[in-house]
Amino acid sequence: MAKFAFLSDEWVEEARRIRAEYAGRAPAPPVPVRMNQVVKGVPFGDGVVEAHLDTTSGDLDLETGHLESPDLTITVEYETARAILVDGDPQAAMQAFMSGRIKVDGDITKLLTLQSSGVIGAVDPASIEMARRIQEITE
Repeated sequence: MAKFAFLSDEWVEEARRIRAEYAGRAPAPPVPVRMNQVVKGVPFGDGVVEAHLDTTSGDLDLETGHLESPDLTITVEYETARAILVDGDPQAAMQAFMSGRIKVDGDITKLLTLQSSGVIGAVDPASIEMARRIQEITE
């Protein structure tokens, strides 16, 4: 199985393909949120990746680029983003937040609701399987 650097163009394409396979199989996100993400310290390109998470359609949309008028924007280092989004490590998220390595601008309550609901960190069987497959493609 091919492996790609987290957030590289190749990784994003393969993650999109995997997510498409699981469309409609995971429960709907419990809260509508539009969240921009800035990932710094990326070991390729210009060192920054901009992405977004949008649940307002009833599905989890995680894509590159920024949304206009987000509810919140988080800024995080590459390794922390990888631990949260690929490894599904809730402790990494909490430790990074408590130590100031995650900067949040906007409605932090929506971020906390996402984390406690399992949208960030898979809890249902389809999401767990999808997360495992994304881990397998990540260097």
